[in-house]
Amino acid sequence: MHDDADLELRLSEPDAGELEGRLVQAALAAPRWSSGRMVERFEAGFAQWVGRAHAVAVASGTLGTWLALRACGIGAGDEVIASTYGWHQVPQAVTLAGARPVFSDIHYWSGCLDPVRAAAQVTPATRALIAGNVNGHPAAWAALRALADEHGLRLIEDSTEAIGSRTLGRPVGSFGDVSVFDFSQPSALCCGEGGMLVTDDAALASELRYLRARTLADRGSVSVGARVPLQAAMSEPTAALGLAQLARIDEILARRKAVEALYLAQMLSFEGIKPPYVAPEADEVHWMVYLVHLGHRFTASACAQVVEDLRTEGIESALYCRPLHQQFHYTQQGWQRGRLPLAERIADRALALPFHGALVPDQVRFIVKTLKDSTSNVGAGAAIY
Repeated sequence: MHDDADLELRLSEPDAGELEGRLVQAALAAPRWSSGRMVERFEAGFAQWVGRAHAVAVASGTLGTWLALRACGIGAGDEVIASTYGWHQVPQAVTLAGARPVFSDIHYWSGCLDPVRAAAQVTPATRALIAGNVNGHPAAWAALRALADEHGLRLIEDSTEAIGSRTLGRPVGSFGDVSVFDFSQPSALCCGEGGMLVTDDAALASELRYLRARTLADRGSVSVGARVPLQAAMSEPTAALGLAQLARIDEILARRKAVEALYLAQMLSFEGIKPPYVAPEADEVHWMVYLVHLGHRFTASACAQVVEDLRTEGIESALYCRPLHQQFHYTQQGWQRGRLPLAERIADRALALPFHGALVPDQVRFIVKTLKDSTSNVGAGAAIY
């Protein structure tokens, strides 16, 4: 087996230019490496880019989700509905807030939380919905908003996988009461780590800022209680990276779109495969990774063999998601395979391939050919979305 040093074609690589170096050097030369002007400028620029009134920079998307739940007053005894097809950090944030995550199934084609299925999970204890723009594809925000309003629920938008996508004439991140972004790899806007919360609610933004971190002015006091702030702020060098990436985001996304076109052209020779699904109401989709969905005859173990075959050729790939309700922690709470069949059906054969702006045509051609050879050797049939 190859180790990471042997991988020539990685799942993601950051797109860095001269501006990133200049702004990071400026941050390092400043007398403050936290709570300074770079963070303020990044927040203001990001809020304007997404079209929200307020942005609050945080240390990670996980901490951002936890802060969003706390700021919305969600805690012990509350339930939060979330998709099983997503990152484990989301239900962990719910648990950290003291609430109980309730998993729901997905829309088969988009992979996003299905509003109809989510509605069936609402109980008197439900306080919020967390819905994600999965791999960059926007969720059904009109229906999710209607569901939240009908039951008086907070709507938290998880945009950690979706930088630049648009739907219903608006960018993702503009639909939730509060929306969460994450800037770790493989995000198109990459700071190494870090995240951002955006909202139009001034009171909510104020609470988020209070909960994010204690300030210098607070050091003479001791705060004990339910509203103790976290150490969850973004550093100045991280914000400098983010500010540079934001300034170059159109260029970064355009390069990724060009690589997407290379993949689409090569996949045409793959018998039975279809282009990635894009909902009619989606104006623009920027994928986080390039996903292919293998044939119905593939199993999770067959896909794992494909991953190993690709690694042998120096290509990094990964099964996109193991449904959360199938993971050990949640099976101990009574969840089990078979309860959310659409997510299970997708997850067993969704494969993420290298996707970043530095890939060139010969590399994409090699990736697709190697994938095609591997799927034929595994003997489970042609790939199909």
